[in-house]
Amino acid sequence: MSLAQRRYSAETGSQVPELRPLTSYLFDRADSTRPAFTFVDYSGDRAGVEHTISWAELATRVRATAAAISRVTAPGQRVAILAPQDLNYVVGFLGALHAGTVAVPLFAPEVSQHGGRLVNALADCAPEVWLTSESCLEAVHSLAEANPIPMPKQILAVDAPEVEGGEGFTAPGLDLDEPAYLQYTSGSTRAPAGAVITHRAVVSNTWQGSSAFGVQADWTCAGWIPFFHDMGLIQLLCIPVLTGAHSVFMTPFNFIMRPVRWLRQMSAHPNVFAAAPNFAFEYAVRKVKEADRAELDLSGVRALINGSEPVRSETIDAFAAAFGPHGFQEAAHRPSYGLAEATVFVTNSREEGPTVTAFDRSALAEDRAVMRPRGSDGALDLVSAGRPHAQLVRIVHPAEQTLRPDGEVGEIWVHGPNVARGYWQQPERSAETFDATITDADADTPAAGWLRTGDLGLLHDGLLYITGRIKDLIIIDGKNHYPQDLEATAANAHPAIRRDHVAAFAVTSAEAGEGAAIVAEFSRTAGSAAPDEQEVARAVRRAVSAQHDVKLRGFRLLSPGSVQRTSSGKIARAATKRRFWEEQR
Repeated sequence: MSLAQRRYSAETGSQVPELRPLTSYLFDRADSTRPAFTFVDYSGDRAGVEHTISWAELATRVRATAAAISRVTAPGQRVAILAPQDLNYVVGFLGALHAGTVAVPLFAPEVSQHGGRLVNALADCAPEVWLTSESCLEAVHSLAEANPIPMPKQILAVDAPEVEGGEGFTAPGLDLDEPAYLQYTSGSTRAPAGAVITHRAVVSNTWQGSSAFGVQADWTCAGWIPFFHDMGLIQLLCIPVLTGAHSVFMTPFNFIMRPVRWLRQMSAHPNVFAAAPNFAFEYAVRKVKEADRAELDLSGVRALINGSEPVRSETIDAFAAAFGPHGFQEAAHRPSYGLAEATVFVTNSREEGPTVTAFDRSALAEDRAVMRPRGSDGALDLVSAGRPHAQLVRIVHPAEQTLRPDGEVGEIWVHGPNVARGYWQQPERSAETFDATITDADADTPAAGWLRTGDLGLLHDGLLYITGRIKDLIIIDGKNHYPQDLEATAANAHPAIRRDHVAAFAVTSAEAGEGAAIVAEFSRTAGSAAPDEQEVARAVRRAVSAQHDVKLRGFRLLSPGSVQRTSSGKIARAATKRRFWEEQR
């Protein structure tokens, strides 16, 4: 065991195992007829049609795909996965890894509204092979012909009849420190970039996540998060390969159309491990009718991650109230924190479930954590993101790069075998993000090699609390204001505002210095197609002034769909600011 592994084991009390490439775990089960992955297809049947592949069948198809890739390109070259979210995606991704190439998990061009992100990623890393399915071949060829991106040597459908017969294929030896895949970030504060995830990082983080949540071979990894997203890739694809758990998944679209499908999916399988962003929990509470809830038995849900965006205490309470009577145990609700640059998992709640702590809002504005009774004036509820498992997390002063004591806000820094090697072909940005140094490191803290997350947080009683993003922070008269707090206040100020579709951001003028502005969508369910913007603006300005002592520089009420979002559904505040503030002034 390396010195770094011993350090993580000593601090976290967990033994880091000796690692090997992810696909080797797949071929350990090459003779197993147990179900490996099940895709539930709702495209032609409202009840859903299950398509299942066994471990033995998956190993055969992955070997054949790796052989087909190897006939076109060499180990170390990029291979993009442009398949829809079905079994072909699983085969393509694992086939690229087994061939020793660098997988680029993207998405089929016909199923996403993020076409610009797809084109930018392909232009950035220039894959020599594109993997898709026969149903998407025409759309993928059109993508290649219609955009100024490097043409691949071959576009290969992994379910084509000619992709077979990989019996004689011998996989190349894989160095754990070489790239396994490029995880393109969602770009909530700047342009997307490809985080270089090594074989060591992916298998380390897959083990960290599975062991922290207790996933075993008799568990079911269930969900709908897209495979091109870091959480979907690890939770629904990599953890099943490592542990032998059964993965059951659908498309994000089919969840959005009928969220009860997700609840039924969790109800139908044993020992369920699932994950979703906070909005999905609220969406399920709003959209799943009581008659549909009556059919559910959620007592088999062992761990349900809430992550990828700020977790709200009221969401946890509402989900427990709605689905607790149908077997869901609140301790199974597991708020967590992660990011693509750390593969995904950094911290998670354990068997105790959610921990909500109220802090003084004014003290947080001064980077101090002062506890207050929940519900008292000036108190802000924060949901803990848990603690790390076999990696290190420190709170650091972002400018001075010194350790912050417990109870003080600073930047969250991460150190561990799961951290990405850098950004693809961006050495300066990589050095800034992945090679930070703590200037006053103590005996339990390595000085160099830290990942700067760009997120702000604090440690309290050994638990991590996220307070916001550095680049989104609004500083007025020396006080910090977190945009998500202003957004929540604005959303509650008037019923015409569409919840979770509000963006707050800093604005600056030479005369008045820094201030804040808010852009919000109106809700079509509020009773008016076009609410009185002046009335809504007055209500928002009053609420923000009373709650935060902030006088807004501007407010705009827009039609649904206007507030910009990242590919993972987060509010893209910088993009919204550019579109509706800077470009129109």
